[in-house]
Amino acid sequence: MPRIDLPGPYRFHFFSDEGREPPHVHVKRDAAICKFWLEPLGLAENHGFAVHELKKIERLIVEHRKTIEHAWHEHFK
Repeated sequence: MPRIDLPGPYRFHFFSDEGREPPHVHVKRDAAICKFWLEPLGLAENHGFAVHELKKIERLIVEHRKTIEHAWHEHFK
């Protein structure tokens, strides 16, 4: 499971068997997990995050989007 180290309490990652899907990132904290599409940016799934946390996560994705996209393309090339 490729992981992207970003600041904060969240673990950003993707699964190696998801290369057929459009670029996206999974975000986990404790028992909560969500999935964001990268282009266009949007929430795909949410299991346990409150709305205010999803907004924080989305801001982090916007701030570090190039890093996340680069990691995606490097892994699935």
